[in-house]
Amino acid sequence: MKQRRRKEILHELGLTPIWRSRADSILNEGAPMTIPVDQSIPVATATAPENDDRAARIAKMDWVQLEAAVACCTACPLCQSRTRTVFGVGDEQADWLFIGEGPGAKEDEIGEPFVGQAGKLLDNMLKSIQLQRGDRVYITNIVKCRPPNNRNPEPSEAEQCHPYLARQIVLIKPKLIVALGKIAAQNLLHTSESIANLRGKLHRYSDIPLIVTYHPAYLLRSLSDKAKAWEDLCFAKATMQSLLVQ
Repeated sequence: MKQRRRKEILHELGLTPIWRSRADSILNEGAPMTIPVDQSIPVATATAPENDDRAARIAKMDWVQLEAAVACCTACPLCQSRTRTVFGVGDEQADWLFIGEGPGAKEDEIGEPFVGQAGKLLDNMLKSIQLQRGDRVYITNIVKCRPPNNRNPEPSEAEQCHPYLARQIVLIKPKLIVALGKIAAQNLLHTSESIANLRGKLHRYSDIPLIVTYHPAYLLRSLSDKAKAWEDLCFAKATMQSLLVQ
């Protein structure tokens, strides 16, 4: 029933046909979708007008339609090596939106952002400012598929994924965005500045305040910067408190 509803939604949005390899066709209905490297899955090479039409369609989607579209997306080559798409998780009316760069190996396996050691550290960071995953918090990434070997997403890959992220932001209506790491910050702010120059300032994504801090995976490798991340979290908390009283 769930798969049939997904097909109906995708057909209504003009996102069919859904190409699958023969191996996929024998999966049980409740099994996670896996898209292997296969010539039966065409990777889109859309022209500018086609990209505009696609972005316009995505901009009208509700949560169910958006998640279905992400799950079947073949807009960039990342679809060829993913196990699962990683849509996002949390409160769909969150005050806080945390955005990282892209899924890692564990996220690709499970289908949820920020799991494993980096996820545990993020949970501890949230706890330090009296937050927790799923409660007034939503977590997602710049791209919804894992880049091979955990490399940084290419600009073209981030561009293809941006309509999905932009629609998530519109639907959530967060009061504050926290960009986790350089890649997330640079993509959201359309800048090439270093994270050192972006930290400690209040930026904006559209009309939404945005604060930059380090990615938890980076902090696991650079313990000396945890104190700086704590400063960023305190700045974010103070910013949120001022927004709530306005």
